[in-house]
Amino acid sequence: MRKYLAIAMLGALALAATPAQAQKKVTFGHQQVFDIVPVLLAQEKGFFAKHGMPDVEVTKQASWGTTRDNLVLGSAGSGIDGAHILTPMPYLISSGKVTQNNVPTPMYILARLNLDSQAISVSNEYADLKLGLDAKPLKAALEKKKAAGNSVKAAMTFPGGTHDCWIRYWLAAGGIDPDKDIETIVVPPAQMVANMKVGTMDCLCVGEPWNEQLKNQKIGYTAVNTAEIWNKHPEKSFAMRADWVDAHPNATKALLMAVQEAQRWCDDAANRAELAQIVSGRQWFNCPVPDILPRLQGRFDYGMGKVVENSPHVMKFWKDHASYPYRSHELWFLVEGVRWGKFKEDEDLSGLVAKVNREDLWREAAQELGVPAAEIPQSTSRGIETFFDGKVFDPAKPEAYLASLAIKRSS
Repeated sequence: MRKYLAIAMLGALALAATPAQAQKKVTFGHQQVFDIVPVLLAQEKGFFAKHGMPDVEVTKQASWGTTRDNLVLGSAGSGIDGAHILTPMPYLISSGKVTQNNVPTPMYILARLNLDSQAISVSNEYADLKLGLDAKPLKAALEKKKAAGNSVKAAMTFPGGTHDCWIRYWLAAGGIDPDKDIETIVVPPAQMVANMKVGTMDCLCVGEPWNEQLKNQKIGYTAVNTAEIWNKHPEKSFAMRADWVDAHPNATKALLMAVQEAQRWCDDAANRAELAQIVSGRQWFNCPVPDILPRLQGRFDYGMGKVVENSPHVMKFWKDHASYPYRSHELWFLVEGVRWGKFKEDEDLSGLVAKVNREDLWREAAQELGVPAAEIPQSTSRGIETFFDGKVFDPAKPEAYLASLAIKRSS
């Protein structure tokens, strides 16, 4: 805590020595999942105002599709300027892959909001399988269900988004083709529990607190914490329209500093009970604290008798360089986009990362905030990443990773 206070004081001194930030109104969109909490806390704790941005509005979005549409509109069109967002989405929007008439809306990723702690949950229909990392037992069950004339569905939150990536990776590693053996459907995060309750899907991937709530209501159980698929994996990002950032560089830095300070606050274990209480309210999650707090504190009751205390896969907001937007991580998401046909095989993925990723602005904000040099990565790459099934992603050799995957749409 002393270290945290010292950094906050350094940040305040740095601000005192610089011109006043442009007090521009800004509107952010958010979904009801844990990863948004640094942005909510930056508002609730007054960090935005502290850094010169008192007029910040954080608005709930009905779905990630709504987030996309409102980003395309921008605040000038009664939309939003930025968002808590699935990391691949700024790339899909910037390249026009998911926008109306494929018209690009340039976006910048300014920070990563968190690492780890999404989950893949399975309906109680498959309770006897007690599924975990190995999805192979699910394949025969799905085939049997389809043979009986029933549909089989896997739910995620946005095509090409992080949850789509995790559930596809898990299914494919178990020999299940996510495009041929099961239908993937889109369901907004806060609607996952209700939809599984009425039998809309067989399995799903979403952030918390919805997997915990699903288990608490005895509708399904957690098969996988996504950090078991890829330890310390990148998840959501803090992103804004490029034109807003280009027009308001000082305000952008102020926003980044506020989010970074909030991320440090959120990662203090002593603050997590208060954090859960704040976000449980009707304004934000409208969700009982018992559905929020356990996994936020590292206690993962998967259901079916499996309980992990003090899990290393608890959500990280700052530690392990969680806030820094590594370019190597974003390249992985784009390569997965090629794998599943979201991007063409001959697209300049590295060039696209260079346009969208603004880790340079993250560094500027962190330095002005007074973040110790040891907490600022020296490289834009975290290096070689290894997945639970032994697959290896070397950012310098993405084509080798793609070639190693048995189930894919790319050649």
